[in-house]
Amino acid sequence: MTSVLVVGPSWVGDSVLAQPLFMLLTQAPDTAVDVLAPPWTTPLLQRMPQVRTVIENPFRHGELKVFGRRRLGFALRARSYDRAIVLPNSLKSALPPFFAAIPVRSGYRGEMRGGVLNDVRKLDATRLPTLAERYAALAHPGGSALARPLPRPRLRVDLANRARLIESHGLGGTAPVVAFCPGAEYGPAKRWPPEHFAALADRLTDAGARVWLIGSDNDRPIAAAIASQTRRPATVDLCGRTNLADAIDLLSAASLVVSNDSGLMHVAAALERPLIALYGSSSPAFTPPASPQASILSLTLACSPCFERQCPLGHLRCLRDLDPDRVWDEIVRRPDCASLLPARADRLLQ
Repeated sequence: MTSVLVVGPSWVGDSVLAQPLFMLLTQAPDTAVDVLAPPWTTPLLQRMPQVRTVIENPFRHGELKVFGRRRLGFALRARSYDRAIVLPNSLKSALPPFFAAIPVRSGYRGEMRGGVLNDVRKLDATRLPTLAERYAALAHPGGSALARPLPRPRLRVDLANRARLIESHGLGGTAPVVAFCPGAEYGPAKRWPPEHFAALADRLTDAGARVWLIGSDNDRPIAAAIASQTRRPATVDLCGRTNLADAIDLLSAASLVVSNDSGLMHVAAALERPLIALYGSSSPAFTPPASPQASILSLTLACSPCFERQCPLGHLRCLRDLDPDRVWDEIVRRPDCASLLPARADRLLQ
């Protein structure tokens, strides 16, 4: 048995994009993959069949804590890993595999960590333009060609938990569900305005759909702003009322997901849900949703992508000018959204 330790990313979306790497690793016979990851990504990783064990990374973002990382590394020695793959580019992320004395420690060059990694790769951004490709390439020896297309992320769904959530939150009904994911942990420059979400929710509920707002506790203010501007009670605010595992199961019940570029956007893609992904300050060329059922809407202004948390110009035109009519037109265009638009919806298009 070959055992591989992957030091996982800190972001939910990046963790989804790491799944093709896990898939490629476990294609080799008798290979097991464990992931060292922050606790908030654990529920997601546990839904990936390729991950044997999730080991909690106890360190907060930005904490160096060399002695704590050394203790963690010494504890990992008992697991006798054959190889480590370090996905974050920081020095501190590479320390536990080094202290664990794992024989092969792979990762990209960054933060002068050549002394702790012994399989240091130079990133060719032209050859590997997307984050998922950069992660996946680490499954193979350096210089190897990456076979495309990559395997697509795919998450398990707990149907019993989904049924429990629908009952406990009073979400039952026969009308199709559209899930909105209005948050983005990275910052406001990735969030479609609440008034746009509210206007789209009204059009969808007028057409006979139900709208669920799904997100974390940090998304409560955004969801409250959306709910306060809608005209119909068919919009249900679930932000902060579910954990990540619950969000995965509820998103699996949606006939359509409309999302900012966020972790939940990548979750929806990995659940193979019809998806409309809204991009502002970030780039769909770098972190696209890995699903053929995803439509990407981006205005590609001259000032975007800027990759800033806040709009540096103060106008957020990349998302404000992406109006609800544009998203509605995309919904109408998609054949897989026909169930959301019963015959009476034709009157709404006039």
